[in-house]
Amino acid sequence: MTTGDLFADHAPADDARIVLGEAAFLLRGFALADAPALLTAVDAITQQAPFRHMITPGGFEMSVALTNSGTLGWTSDRRGYRYATHDPLTDNPWPPLPEVFLRLARHAAAEAGFPGFTPDACLINRYVPGARLSLHQDKDEQDYGAPIVSVSLGMPALFLFGGHRRADKTQRIPLFHGDVVIWGGPDRLRYHGIAPLKDHAHTVLGSQRINLTFRKAG
Repeated sequence: MTTGDLFADHAPADDARIVLGEAAFLLRGFALADAPALLTAVDAITQQAPFRHMITPGGFEMSVALTNSGTLGWTSDRRGYRYATHDPLTDNPWPPLPEVFLRLARHAAAEAGFPGFTPDACLINRYVPGARLSLHQDKDEQDYGAPIVSVSLGMPALFLFGGHRRADKTQRIPLFHGDVVIWGGPDRLRYHGIAPLKDHAHTVLGSQRINLTFRKAG
């Protein structure tokens, strides 16, 4: 798949559903109608649990700022990657998943062939120009039977979707405001990441990208 023009305002209408793997799909613009409500919910969440740059087990500061919503939240420090019930910054429980989050995640998962998906965690990442996410597997969850549902808001990004080995060739897929990617089943542990973001300001979010990643972690 070609990267296309990352600076286009939107993807072609005939690319509404793109197959990325046996059980992996990109749904173009699937979250557009919900985007204003999603962003309002993100603002409310970050009032309770602010964005922060976490430290990796190797001692490096992540270029992506993050926070969480749900029963469990993903955290990282020198002790390793893990899920926790409380925000280590405030020692309070993570803010609960808003209804608009749950509804969209369930709907998108069902559209991709994963009915009955009920996430208990949403990792919220904030990217600015130059931020990136290295190739990795989502494997800190207890059950790999549930899919990953990833929602893009704001600036366009280049999604890297690889194989089951880090060295496998990656697809380079442009993501736009409102796009949703779902992967599970045999594709659940495929390596993926985000290439360094280029600065192309979004009409609502400006020079930033918000990504919501829904998981069944517990």
